[in-house]
Amino acid sequence: MKYFITGATGFIGERLAMRLAENGNVVHALVRSTHRAKNLNHQNIVIFEGDILDIQSIDAAMRGCDFAFHLAAYARVWSKDKDWPHKINVQGTVNVFETALKNKLQRVVFTSTGGTLEPSDGNQPVDENPPRTIAYFNEYESTKAEAEKVVPEFEKKGLDVVIVNPTRVYGPGLITESNAMTTIIRRFNQGKWYFIPGDGSKLGNYVFVEDVVYGHLLAMEKGRTGQRYILGGENITYDGFFQKLKEITSKDHRLFHVPYWLMFAGSNIHFAFARLRGRSPRITPRWIRKYLHHWAVSVVRAETELGYCVTPFDEGLQRTVDWLNKKQRNDE
Repeated sequence: MKYFITGATGFIGERLAMRLAENGNVVHALVRSTHRAKNLNHQNIVIFEGDILDIQSIDAAMRGCDFAFHLAAYARVWSKDKDWPHKINVQGTVNVFETALKNKLQRVVFTSTGGTLEPSDGNQPVDENPPRTIAYFNEYESTKAEAEKVVPEFEKKGLDVVIVNPTRVYGPGLITESNAMTTIIRRFNQGKWYFIPGDGSKLGNYVFVEDVVYGHLLAMEKGRTGQRYILGGENITYDGFFQKLKEITSKDHRLFHVPYWLMFAGSNIHFAFARLRGRSPRITPRWIRKYLHHWAVSVVRAETELGYCVTPFDEGLQRTVDWLNKKQRNDE
């Protein structure tokens, strides 16, 4: 089979492209920079330089393919150009869908985010069904939600699209903004992480990267047209996350619970200084509001319809720490 893929130089996309290639498939990877594609070194991967805002480059890379995975996105918490997240995450998705329709692809799997889901502030984890009732916390989430709403329009035109919603992904791989959880694990392991948000009681969902890659493949094979599938892992509190990290690393670094009012104040100061220096802030006051909610999810739909399986957090965290330790030894 031939697969077209965007976002192949990212944390999830790189592993997905390599998995497809290692399974004997031909992969057409559309990348903005061939330099960033140096890790996609496989005889079955063909690199096409282009951009999802350029339909001609999408068409050139997609021609002759049977299926598509669309993972490319603007995932930063803030953009100096207010229109840029919409251009990439919404218009870019429309461009991929239109080109897939033109080339008569059999299916497209579109990677959204768990950030479009409703928070789980009640007693039960949320699934794919409840509509969002609160505001989004950044342009990444809001534009991904807008892109999801485009899917039914293309279904009516005859395009088969399945949506996947990964939660907080961690694991071995590229250390980038899209791999923030592994960055936190690495910094704790090095003794450079010092705080826990709020009182540590808020729930989040943490998923091992290999589960997300496998979930994409299952969605392509078994997903129902137009459906969303949460690709998640275990629901754990912040306190539970760091306690498990202490156990796995055998490092009892002292951590401090930071009250939300102080997080808000700090984010405002950081945001102001970043703007003065002409830099992109790593966190925004708007984003801090996310920490006021629980984000526990249910993966029952993915388990029952796709055959999706969750790697236990203990196991995934151990594999991640082992990889980080090996990487650090090799870098020394």
